[in-house]
Amino acid sequence: MKKFALTGAAGYIAPRHLKAIQDTNNVLVAALDPHDSVGILDRYFPQCSFFTEFERFDRHLERIRRDERGGIDYLTICTPNYLHDAHCRLALRLGASAICEKPLVVNPWQLDALQRLEEDSGGSIYTILQLRVHPSLIELKNRIANDTSGKRYQVNLSYITSRGPWYMYSWKGDVSKSGGVAANIGIHFFDMLMWMFGKQTSSDVYLKEKTKMSGFMELENADVTWFLSIDKTDLPQEMVDKGQPTYRSITVNGEEIEFSGGFTDLHTRVYENTLAGNGFTTAMARPAIEVVHGIYSSEVSSNIRHGHPFLMERIS
Repeated sequence: MKKFALTGAAGYIAPRHLKAIQDTNNVLVAALDPHDSVGILDRYFPQCSFFTEFERFDRHLERIRRDERGGIDYLTICTPNYLHDAHCRLALRLGASAICEKPLVVNPWQLDALQRLEEDSGGSIYTILQLRVHPSLIELKNRIANDTSGKRYQVNLSYITSRGPWYMYSWKGDVSKSGGVAANIGIHFFDMLMWMFGKQTSSDVYLKEKTKMSGFMELENADVTWFLSIDKTDLPQEMVDKGQPTYRSITVNGEEIEFSGGFTDLHTRVYENTLAGNGFTTAMARPAIEVVHGIYSSEVSSNIRHGHPFLMERIS
């Protein structure tokens, strides 16, 4: 049984991590959040120590390391994106490994610093790239790997997930803290596509707004048009008619890839792999982080070579 601590216990994503820690037969000994709406802890780890101040949490974990053999084994990080690198450093300082939600960091140079600390400390930092363990997507990746035709794939990525006014008032609406829409809702899709089709070789950005972005990227084996949005007015009419706030679609050579189901236990699968020594490392996380940084660093191009259908409807 491994001992875990967790930062960001009151956040949206924390319950998936709590469940994964429980599902893998481990224990959560301490949790941190500046907000005290953390009754979810009673469902999973009712004896867990809880702190609203980072300094007291840090002191408690140092005491465990000093007074209890080995201290904690893992620090799970579910805090806002801009705090991820600081909390990864805490894990390494405590002699633990980190399991950090995506995006692992907001900027590539933060990843550079963490990788140097990994080398110096001997600890490890892992991230959550759960689409890599989705059964339907693993099947697709295997099919692509066995394709000897040499053809380039044509991929269309669409992800619209409605968010209310709160979003722009929160840390998620601050690009310097969240990395923006491309990081918040897009980074795991970019990672998944490069996992399947190879690294990015070129990129164009056609739309860059606070609530939506669109562009085109060439990967080693695929051309990808993409559209990301948190604006409910971008939802296709059939989603509106059904009262569904989210639309997720990936087509490969015109074929819809069905992966809307099967998300229930993906975090648990990632934890199982990580605990078995097969976690998603800082090196694995880097390509998608660099892609997102490149998107925000690029000028919007008026020369639309390959526009996403949703984008073309918008500008027509």
